Amino acid sequence: MRPVAQIFQLGLWKKVFVSLLFLTWGVMNMPEPAWNAQKGEKALFAGGCFWCMTPPFDNQTGVITVTVGYTGGKEENPSYEQVSSGQTGHCEAVLILYDPAKVTYRELLGIFWQQIDPTDDGGQFADRGASYKAAVYFYNERQKQEALDSKERLRRSGRFQDPIVTPVLPAGPFYEAEAYHQDYHKKNPVQYKSYKKYSGREPFLHKIWGKPGKINQNDLQARLTPLQYQVTQECATEPPFQNMYWDFKGQGIYVDVVSGEPLFISLDKYDSGTGWPSFTKPLEPGNIIEKPDFTLRTPRTEVRSKTGDSHLGHVFNDGPGPHGLRYCINSAALRFIPKESLRKHGYEQYLKYFK
Repeated sequence: MRPVAQIFQLGLWKKVFVSLLFLTWGVMNMPEPAWNAQKGEKALFAGGCFWCMTPPFDNQTGVITVTVGYTGGKEENPSYEQVSSGQTGHCEAVLILYDPAKVTYRELLGIFWQQIDPTDDGGQFADRGASYKAAVYFYNERQKQEALDSKERLRRSGRFQDPIVTPVLPAGPFYEAEAYHQDYHKKNPVQYKSYKKYSGREPFLHKIWGKPGKINQNDLQARLTPLQYQVTQECATEPPFQNMYWDFKGQGIYVDVVSGEPLFISLDKYDSGTGWPSFTKPLEPGNIIEKPDFTLRTPRTEVRSKTGDSHLGHVFNDGPGPHGLRYCINSAALRFIPKESLRKHGYEQYLKYFK
């Protein structure tokens, strides 16, 4: 019997996992893919083992579904055994259905680059061969250009010493994988965590990007839109009446677009007539830092997030309510979490406010 370390090095461990899952699940008929029945835009990425590519996108606001499957080959409806053996030319991939009003394709690209080794064209981590190669597959010219621009920004960042070799390719047919592969991280959390660690993916990503929760400033330009970066990092102000949330009336909370820390709630939002989102008070006062701002002739009070250190806007003493405050915030500094999605994204403690 081989030592565990040798099994991982040889790439045999994944086949062991899959064999056990076959015995447990048996043969199951897949329902019609959810992304065929819902409205949204599609993004397609290959990043090695699709088990590890699901959670980062599944946890992103604006992502409707994440489906794992196979793409890039010639045969129709390939099986996992055919793909993993290299018989069909397919690679493992994730198809993402997303709402472009809530998450941009550029943001999805930023998530993608942080899950892979873009300097490796022979597979990903312990998974070797064509079926585990990384790639961005585009559905239109806009996605193609955004992907190429994102790849170039990553190259210029200097984060990797070796060349960035992950290709940007036109999307072809996508075939949904077997049932036991879907949401593997939820069905088999212990095995998934062990797999991600000992395949080498987790240690590599921590080394390059830092551990989760640690904000790396060198990464922000790749992850944020130009306006989001200018507002949060360079204290810019977006145009009034031409931003995402100034007249938005959805029920939920607003979090820092950089760190995800809760900042404001829709119940405290009101129309100030200024053209920017305005709130009477913070949802979590401890997540807000106020600083004197002397950039204009009239002194103001700047509002920043505590963990993300993002510039959010300013607070003024001309608001309604008992405290008379108006937190005038840039939409570009915020990410909205609908009340229906609070539990999914880990903010379930705020559901009580909507009962």
